[in-house]
Amino acid sequence: MNIFSSALIVFLVATLSCAAFAARDLDGGIIRMPSEANRFFRGGRTEEENPEDDAEGTRWAVLLAGSSGYWNYRHQADVCHAYQLLRKGGLKEENIVVFMYDDIAFSEDNPRSGIIINSPHGDDVYKGVPKDYTGEHVTVDNFFAVILGNKTALTGGSGKVVDSGPNDHIFIYYTDHGGPGVLGMPTTPYLYANDLIEVLKKKHASGTYKSLVFYLEACESGSIFEGLLPEGLNIYATTASNADESSWGTYCPGEYPSPPPEYDTCLGDLYSVAWMEDSDIHNLRTETLHQQYELVKTRTINGNAVYGSHVMQYGDIGISKNHLVLYLGTNPANDNYTFVDENSLRPPMKAVNQRDADLVHFWHKYRYAPEGSPRKVEAQKQVLEAMAHRMHLDNSVKLIGKLLFGIEKGPEVLNTVRPTGQPLVDDWDCLKMMVRTFETHCGSLSQYGMKHMRSFANICNAGIQKEQVAEASAQACVSVPPTPWSSLHKGFSA
Repeated sequence: MNIFSSALIVFLVATLSCAAFAARDLDGGIIRMPSEANRFFRGGRTEEENPEDDAEGTRWAVLLAGSSGYWNYRHQADVCHAYQLLRKGGLKEENIVVFMYDDIAFSEDNPRSGIIINSPHGDDVYKGVPKDYTGEHVTVDNFFAVILGNKTALTGGSGKVVDSGPNDHIFIYYTDHGGPGVLGMPTTPYLYANDLIEVLKKKHASGTYKSLVFYLEACESGSIFEGLLPEGLNIYATTASNADESSWGTYCPGEYPSPPPEYDTCLGDLYSVAWMEDSDIHNLRTETLHQQYELVKTRTINGNAVYGSHVMQYGDIGISKNHLVLYLGTNPANDNYTFVDENSLRPPMKAVNQRDADLVHFWHKYRYAPEGSPRKVEAQKQVLEAMAHRMHLDNSVKLIGKLLFGIEKGPEVLNTVRPTGQPLVDDWDCLKMMVRTFETHCGSLSQYGMKHMRSFANICNAGIQKEQVAEASAQACVSVPPTPWSSLHKGFSA
């Protein structure tokens, strides 16, 4: 070997060693090399010509807003914003599946007909959003069929599914009301945690993805994965709250920041706004899932105020080292943006408990409607019906607990929270049966009543039989308020 060859080898080894060292920071993130060196190690092509994610398969996304009604404006606004973000990131429309009831944009309550915004000064996020599954086609069965790529199991809708392969990456974003172990839908039945986990396991067994990321906005959303989502499925999930607390709406009337004065509903959700507003401005080629998790966690706890929740993570946490570009794409306009944790610059935001956002809407609507107008009469009726339904549910469940366990022990049993790492209930079929039994006698739990799912789970965990619950429910619910909220069409059972 001549002197020139030896020198060349030494040079290449030293260069490659330095490059390997420089390409990795202490947090596992990527530090970019100067452009010429970058082009050299990419075979003479720029990053734009050879993006790191192109070799990683196709990106797929499923976006679902699980509510209906103008008072739930924020959920569909969240999903529409997420769609726009993904499209700007480079995902193709054919690879994004959208579920939303689609009764918000042209609602008579919407002050800007045909337009949906997700922040006080935000642009229209509704324009161009595909109507894959709307109205009565926003169902649990269709959602599961889409994830599994099972077109034959679909009922209605566009027929679009996640037709993914073994090298593909999947992003699922679900925003709605929730409760311990359950997620809402605008149709019945609602979604139970164990059924979702079984679908995710089945998807993994099919070998049709490389990694899957699940972002979940709902009250008690941690209970959907707590003790249920195992490691080894190549799934990373984050949730807006832990297993026993509410999540929060934001940009609500009367709060700060508030929506434009003509709006009487919350425009977004705190966790959802946090991850999307972060994604809107950063270069997602260099920001990792973990970096976004930390930023969203800090913003959603909201300065440790009472208006915040604890963002959680589950599953294969190691996936969080991946860059967001693998799942969300990235907007080329943000290529020169350096990631900075800006939470220190954000003051705490006033927020509204998800379960109270409908009351905020009804009250604001009543307060500002002209005296004697049909709008004021309707708003007053909505407030009274919602409150009657809530009091009926709260009192009925509390009384059932006392009938089953005694006056002293009843509240303690119903409110017991299992240790971290344990699922909500041991027998999910028992939980479903108990809920059906209660609703038969007491009317629908509806989106508000999901808060009581822990009580029914604890009844199952205590070994109580269906017949005992039926007898207690019949005694507790001599009558049911004749309101739309109590209709079984808004319940858990089909």
